[in-house]
Amino acid sequence: MTKQLLHLVLGGRVKDPKGAEFEDLDEIDIVGVYGSNAEAVKAWRGKAQATVDDARTRYFVVHLHRLLDPGSEHDHDH
Repeated sequence: MTKQLLHLVLGGRVKDPKGAEFEDLDEIDIVGVYGSNAEAVKAWRGKAQATVDDARTRYFVVHLHRLLDPGSEHDHDH
């Protein structure tokens, strides 16, 4: 069985288009939690493409499994 590797996809308007500091934490779009990097990237890509015309809206994939199990630095989820 493949190990579950949780990923969070979230986004919103950022203060700087090159940064990751959000303008308003209450307005963050929590897209969802996914069990693989591939699923998370698919969700991220859909949101990123839908907001491509707004340079200050950014979406991110957060590797929750690395935060939940910091000792697993060498996980392979490709």
